[in-house]
Amino acid sequence: MTSIQKNRNIVTLINIFTVEPQNQQRLVDMLVETTEQIMNIQEGFISANIHKSLDGTKVVNYAQWKSRDVFEKMLNNPKVIVRMNDILNIAKSDGSLYDVVFTEEKL
Repeated sequence: MTSIQKNRNIVTLINIFTVEPQNQQRLVDMLVETTEQIMNIQEGFISANIHKSLDGTKVVNYAQWKSRDVFEKMLNNPKVIVRMNDILNIAKSDGSLYDVVFTEEKL
C-alpha cells in the first residue's frame, strides 16, 4: 500500500502521460496490466497508483521504489522496455524521481 511520508528513504516516480482522449482508457489499461504483470515482481517495487484526468488528456502514474538504484535497474529489464515502447506509441511521457518533503493531513 502506498504510504506518503517524509524521511521514508524511498524514491517516488511521478510520470505524467499526455494522450489523446480516445486513447486514455487504453493507456490506463496498459499501465495497470504492466504493473500487475511486470512491475510488481521487480526488485524494490513498493506501489503504483494510476490516475486519469477528467478531461481525458492525461494519465499520472505515482509509483514508489525502494531506491533509485533498483528503479534504474528496472528500466533495463527487456520486458519493461518492450512494454514502455508500446505505451510510448500512444502517449508522451514526462517522468521524474522525487523525495517527499512535506505532507499534511487533517485528522
